[in-house]
Amino acid sequence: MIKVEMLSTGDEVLYGQITDTNAAWLADYFFEQGLPMSRRNTVGDSLEDLIAVLKERSEQADILIVNGGLGPTSDDLSALAAAKAAGVELVEHQEWLLHMEKFFSERGRVMAPSNRKQAQIPANSEMVDNPVGTACGFAMQLNRCLMFFTPGVPSEFKAMVDKQIMPRLRERFTLPEPPICLRLTTFGRSESELAQSLDPLALPAGAVMGYRSSMPIIELKLTGPASLRKEMEAVWPEVRRVAGESIIFEGTEGLPAQIASRLKEKGLSIAVSEQFTAGLLCLQLSGADAPLGNSSVLSAREETLGELTRRAAQEAADTGCDITLVVGSLNDEHLNFALHTPGATHGLRVKFNVSRHALRTRQEVCAMMALNMLRRWLNDRDVAAEHGWINVVETLKL
Repeated sequence: MIKVEMLSTGDEVLYGQITDTNAAWLADYFFEQGLPMSRRNTVGDSLEDLIAVLKERSEQADILIVNGGLGPTSDDLSALAAAKAAGVELVEHQEWLLHMEKFFSERGRVMAPSNRKQAQIPANSEMVDNPVGTACGFAMQLNRCLMFFTPGVPSEFKAMVDKQIMPRLRERFTLPEPPICLRLTTFGRSESELAQSLDPLALPAGAVMGYRSSMPIIELKLTGPASLRKEMEAVWPEVRRVAGESIIFEGTEGLPAQIASRLKEKGLSIAVSEQFTAGLLCLQLSGADAPLGNSSVLSAREETLGELTRRAAQEAADTGCDITLVVGSLNDEHLNFALHTPGATHGLRVKFNVSRHALRTRQEVCAMMALNMLRRWLNDRDVAAEHGWINVVETLKL
């Protein structure tokens, strides 16, 4: 087993001032490549601590991805720490220096003297190209470990891992076949309820059922070695059956993206009118490149389910869209939804069973309910469905 680790650097990561999305992305990316990570560490902007952890992990890991600390400022210490850990000097990489000067010149800017620091790498290292930024990466061998140093900017980091680092790893190591991971995402049932229902299933030896809870959804993942593909695919229909009506999509493509695809397949356009969800629906659908027409975010108002449902039909006429999805205001723990379609207009009134969740969480749950209402209609299902701690109390169809 190849031992793969990641080291994230920077005070802003260590102290939680920014979320380390690079670490989460890399863990998932490497898992899909058959290289599950065994450890992740975080170190602040301390030269001594960086040197120490590089020396320590060089005796334990086969591969170490170091992220961050390659910028032009004084607190960017990764290259210097790597050189000192290896007992070599920093050298200026002339090819990369010319690349940076061209980068700035093409944008009508003058490169600051401090940027020269980004062309300095340890004397015993190999420069690793950064196709989208000014900080080059580098790779070096320290004791048993092959180390890759990468910038912290997510777009630069991901491009370097995919285009520069993975090809080098495939050349250097005999990588295992990527594991099989079957995924589906549920909405409306608790993790404990799903686990209780799925635990009795007889899974193939070596396969594991995992749960990832991220309010308001829970992802089910059946993971195992590639050699178990047939056995895992044979048991997967039973997982689907147990999850039942709570399934909102399978695979890794999210619900907004799948809805956008279905709308395009059917040649349908959609407009959104939101109150309680405050623009979340529009943000999610536009981010998925859905065929979105004129949409609106309105201030809170009291409307009956009938009034909201009739407004959905009127807004379809006003916007010229085939479908209108409307989320009303929260009043006395009740919320109204409406979905106008070419065939009918559907209204749905729900009641929150509990109010302990934060406003943002409740908005995200209601945005998911609205999208699920649309998903069910697109799949020729009844638009109404129960959602755990939210109960459907009234339906309407015009």
